Amino acid sequence: MAFDGFVISNIVTELNQQIIGGRIYKIYQPEADEITLVIKKDRDTKRLHLSASASLPLVYLSRESKSNPMQAPNFCMLLRKHISNGRIVSIKQPNFERIIEITVEHLDELGDLCQKRLVIEIMGKHSNIIFVDQQNMILDSIKHISANISSVREVLPGRIYTFPPSKGKIPLSSLTYDYYYQNILSKPLNLCKALYTSITGMSPLIANEICFRSGLDGNASTDSLTEDAMAGLYGQLVKLNTLIEDHAYTPNIIYSGEEPKEFSCICLTSFSDCTQKKFDSIFDVLIGYYAEKEKFTRMKQKSADLRKIVQTALERTSKKYDLQIRQLKDTEKRDKFKIYGELIQTYGYGLEPEAKSLTCMNYYTNEEVTIPLDPTKTPLDNSQKYFAKYNKLKRTYEALSELILETKSDMDHLDSIMASLILSEDEKDLSIIKDELTDYGYIKSHGKKENKRPGKSKPLHYISSDGFHMYVGKNNYQNDELTFKFANGGDWWFHAKNMAGSHVIVRKEQVDTLPDATFEEAGRLAAYYSKGRQAPKVEIDYIQRKELKKPPKAKPGFVIYHTNYSMMCIPDIQGITEANS
Repeated sequence: MAFDGFVISNIVTELNQQIIGGRIYKIYQPEADEITLVIKKDRDTKRLHLSASASLPLVYLSRESKSNPMQAPNFCMLLRKHISNGRIVSIKQPNFERIIEITVEHLDELGDLCQKRLVIEIMGKHSNIIFVDQQNMILDSIKHISANISSVREVLPGRIYTFPPSKGKIPLSSLTYDYYYQNILSKPLNLCKALYTSITGMSPLIANEICFRSGLDGNASTDSLTEDAMAGLYGQLVKLNTLIEDHAYTPNIIYSGEEPKEFSCICLTSFSDCTQKKFDSIFDVLIGYYAEKEKFTRMKQKSADLRKIVQTALERTSKKYDLQIRQLKDTEKRDKFKIYGELIQTYGYGLEPEAKSLTCMNYYTNEEVTIPLDPTKTPLDNSQKYFAKYNKLKRTYEALSELILETKSDMDHLDSIMASLILSEDEKDLSIIKDELTDYGYIKSHGKKENKRPGKSKPLHYISSDGFHMYVGKNNYQNDELTFKFANGGDWWFHAKNMAGSHVIVRKEQVDTLPDATFEEAGRLAAYYSKGRQAPKVEIDYIQRKELKKPPKAKPGFVIYHTNYSMMCIPDIQGITEANS
């Protein structure tokens, strides 16, 4: 997990900078496994959220409050009794573990000054928040762990608090070259696993980063290293330790496209194909990462059913298209049957009775040809038989030609819907796509269809470097509205050539022509919001809106144009300003 000892170290450093000396003004328990401490310091109020959730354990500072139950749980009441109005005197990370100790100074019932500790263990499903007194005795915990649950240690009121077992790991600050050589490199594991199973607080993410910085493959075995490689890897571990001791953190999030992939408090150079965004605070990273990750996860879950419907329909339509193409190929011999019929009528008068073939000159090619005959039929009957085959294949060809165009149109339509699903940002977008699938029969409509649609989804809005407004449609219905209702005749239209993608409209404003930079930026938007997003370059067609036409009964998002300009664009929108509205 990315929430490792290094991130905890960054959190502890920032907490020491921001809330040491602050007083605990209020204590809430918004969830069964979460505590919120409202802290006042220097006329400033902050909220410290401590979560021991099995799926998402977190520690972060924010100014936002959460809804709380009417009746405070017992653990919350105990904390209020002991440390309400207490002063935070220290925040530590013992042994570089994924543990935070918050020591609070307060007055007891007799008015004497004493200290108690909140111990937050961030360890996945084993996460916990434990309240400990000066004698290291557990007063209570947000999760009770009995001997029936864990044979390693009990976490119950009245027990002495002990740290979770280290499993033979040592902190990075205690690492020596001898220990590194004898204990880490001697493990029969790959380099990455040997590191994170030996060093406290090190995650596979950081271990892989250290290997990458050393120019080594994290999957290579420990016994494959040369002396120079061993020294180089140890040198990177020493540099990492120096960085942590100097508190030289660089909180960042790694993005794959727009989706957050990883986060850390040190620069991750191993993700060369991704984008790195740096932040001033690790709390901005945690809030941003999990909020965006939740958004992407939620949207993927909610769009999963629609994706399955579109994918199934696309596979069926694709099979249907391939079958029709093969059937069309079989009709290519129709002209041969027509010629056979004509040649039998021309030369058949000289045939002997019960002849099995006719060899004659094909007057279309001036080549000799042998035509198979049915000996039980007359020359005229044989001729009519070939004409009948020709007419049947001709009708099949004409029917298939129309069907293939319809099937190809259906494939393109489904392809565009799949592209729209990728661009969907909220439930409104998904609802519009669901309406489109229902309108075209891919989803069965139950009962009467309501005319009232959900709230309108707005297109994406960007501002070019020259100040021109650029709009990007997120689905087919929006593309139609953007192009044929919103855009004026003189506005410019951009779209990826021969592939599913968004319509991009650039408002011309009061100028004769757009600057070159705006053309290039609009092309990049059209390339990025298309099926070719992962390609190095995408060909973009662009034309003034007045040159576009919508064919009768055409599917949404489909347009035709007979003349256009083209350019090659990189599908990258970095540097293009997104409008606030």
